[in-house]
Amino acid sequence: MTINQISIFLENKYGKLSEILALLGKENIRIIAATVADTSEFGILRMIVSDAQEAYRLLNENNVNANLTDVLAITTESSAGTFASTLALFTQAGISIEYMYCFSVREKAILILRTNNRESALEVIRRQNLGYLSENELLNL
Repeated sequence: MTINQISIFLENKYGKLSEILALLGKENIRIIAATVADTSEFGILRMIVSDAQEAYRLLNENNVNANLTDVLAITTESSAGTFASTLALFTQAGISIEYMYCFSVREKAILILRTNNRESALEVIRRQNLGYLSENELLNL
């Protein structure tokens, strides 16, 4: 029920992001979803890719500071208010959202979430009968 995500710590320097994306592209690793958070000194690139294990190996071989992280992929309708109502279920259960990013495919929206308590979050998903994607389903969108 969890998805492998690559997290990369980048120096906030001209061309670093392009360098990493080119490295993945050369190896035919497809980016499914990505987000960048930055400060004045560094950034964090978070990505769901077509082959997380291979991307992780490749990045480490090229001296890129990368980590594998488990995240959740929740599905909702792509309409106003659905993100808020979905996230409210986690808030009501006392679960903090550490970060989130999302994307849409046709009428479906996919929320990529990292919470402070994965097991409790999985219980909310089960109890509330929320839609979610397995890693294979996400990669085959």
